[in-house]
Amino acid sequence: MNSPSFLTKSACAMSSVILSGFADESAFSKRANEQFAALAAIGLQHYSIRFVDVGNGIKNVMMLEPSEIETLQELHKEYGMSVSSIGSPIGKVKLLDVEDGTSNKFIPFEKYLAEDVQTACDRAEAFDCKLLRGFSFYHPKGTSPEDHIDQVSDQLGQIAEACDKRGLTFGLEVEANLVGQTGDLLAAIAEKVNNPALVTIFDGANMVMQGLTSDQVYAQYEAMKPSLGWLHIKDYKDPSLNGRVDHVDEESASHFVPADQGDSAHERIFEDLKTFLPTLADRMSRRGVEGIYLDLEPHVRGGGQFGGFSGPDGFGIAARGLCRVLDKVGIDYHLRTFEDLEAAKAQQS
Repeated sequence: MNSPSFLTKSACAMSSVILSGFADESAFSKRANEQFAALAAIGLQHYSIRFVDVGNGIKNVMMLEPSEIETLQELHKEYGMSVSSIGSPIGKVKLLDVEDGTSNKFIPFEKYLAEDVQTACDRAEAFDCKLLRGFSFYHPKGTSPEDHIDQVSDQLGQIAEACDKRGLTFGLEVEANLVGQTGDLLAAIAEKVNNPALVTIFDGANMVMQGLTSDQVYAQYEAMKPSLGWLHIKDYKDPSLNGRVDHVDEESASHFVPADQGDSAHERIFEDLKTFLPTLADRMSRRGVEGIYLDLEPHVRGGGQFGGFSGPDGFGIAARGLCRVLDKVGIDYHLRTFEDLEAAKAQQS
């Protein structure tokens, strides 16, 4: 159900969502032109940048050289793509310098804030986007995440302030093994930080893989609504799961499925989201964001601690699964049309 092309941007923001995706999941080689070709063929015009090969090997967006950034900027024009968010790994480091049997790194926070966070902000400015994706730090394995809310909130509050100074918004993704591993925990962090430059990112699959049921995932979505900024779209279905999983083996994560086939209650969530969109659009417009992103991160060929993979076919399957759910509940979205193609041709001539 595509949004009519004559709708203004503000009208679209109030009545529809913007489809985006982690482009690196769509290309076997992770070459930039292959990523953009796959997403453009699916019909997307926005993407989140994470890993990319611009001719000098695969690099995380944080490691790109100025010349590689310039190349990507030119490719964006060629393929009609724009960056919705920086898929940074900010917050995927240890909260404390404690040996806990994991391979997670510890970086002193002052150094992290001055270097890594500023680099992520630099990338957002370079690619003309307003959003940074990040995480809520690894607490020592075997400890309770609730015991670390105060320290995490202090550190994330400083990150939010750093982003706010540059007109950016930091999105905190719910994910296993981190302090913010559920919607309830993210909501508690966001409430304590109390800064509009920090919002939360819903991801149903990241909770189902911890053993949460559909009803429990929906309750976590409800808890996140006061701080919600945008949504990551992937789903999960593992019949062998039976109850809460204390620690997820991220490196061997599997069982990811499209949004119309898993246990994340996407249809129920989108039914509610449809009525919540005006409130959410107003919240994000105050941050200079053009609308509400649904960011595909399918992982249908597998996932890991710092990314996942779907391939061009899997990414297309996941995109169509998402569109089926959106169509069913009546949420509008836009895919490339012939009119878009004609406009692009006119701009290039």
